[in-house]
Amino acid sequence: MDRFNCILNDEKYIDYLKRNKNFEKGRKFCKHNLKHFLDVARIAQMINLEENLSFEKEIIYTTAILHDIGKSFQYENGTPHEIASFEIGKDFLEKYKFNEEEIEVIKQGILGHREKSSEGFSALIYRADKLSRLCITCNAKNECNWSDEKKNFKIYY
Repeated sequence: MDRFNCILNDEKYIDYLKRNKNFEKGRKFCKHNLKHFLDVARIAQMINLEENLSFEKEIIYTTAILHDIGKSFQYENGTPHEIASFEIGKDFLEKYKFNEEEIEVIKQGILGHREKSSEGFSALIYRADKLSRLCITCNAKNECNWSDEKKNFKIYY
């Protein structure tokens, strides 16, 4: 988890977290912050262990902290946040010496985290991302554009 922690403590990464926070000031719906990222990581790791998927913990956690890091660019100029997130993440992955195979897995997780039909690692991140949302306690659940079928009214992880 050394490389993961290097990213987490990187000054540029912290700036991207702040950027997301600034763009989401006053947002009443789910936020794209470190709490969400770590919820996704922990849920994905639990599923990984329960289902014997054999993905490396550091790859799961790294993908989770990068999957929405570019959300501010979607607010700012319409760039799909999964694309912005991978472009941002790629620099951190290279800087902290992730190999090509690891980068490819993380890339698939980030780019596929919004696709219900995704498979493999992308499907794991998709599931964890959706399960991380606590719709049951949300004050804005009646205004949310998620259908009731999609909302989390039960806790699984």
